[in-house]
Amino acid sequence: MLSRIDSRLIHGQVIEAWLPFLRVTRVVVADDTTAGDTFAQAAMGLAVPDSVEVRHTTLAALDARALASDAVPTLILFRDVPAAITARELGLPDGRLTLGNVHAGPGRHAVSRSVFLTEHEEVQLAALKSSGMDVVIQAVPSEAAVPVRAA
Repeated sequence: MLSRIDSRLIHGQVIEAWLPFLRVTRVVVADDTTAGDTFAQAAMGLAVPDSVEVRHTTLAALDARALASDAVPTLILFRDVPAAITARELGLPDGRLTLGNVHAGPGRHAVSRSVFLTEHEEVQLAALKSSGMDVVIQAVPSEAAVPVRAA
């Protein structure tokens, strides 16, 4: 199981690069906003191959331990750092968490070409790393995974 923070959730990089690379057959979008938006769910699912199951869930309903313990190769997508932090607090097990795309904005600075973080998010990610998560920046599988540095 791989977890990924990507502001765009399901999009071209995920479909064209990550799904084949990971050979996943299940994508779980853990996002409170899209969990209640059937239009957004339908739009995201349009480009996903029929062989890949797509689930949408709220963060509170995410059972990451169950997903990690079954035999189905799974990619869990979070919209932002706070969502990944919440998932960890609710039981997201140790494993790799990639940061793929985190949009720029006020109070954010570039840590890569596609990842912009606040100082608070850097502290949160360092805490995740200290707790046993392998936290890396990696837009696509062909790029080298760069460990998130401690804040």
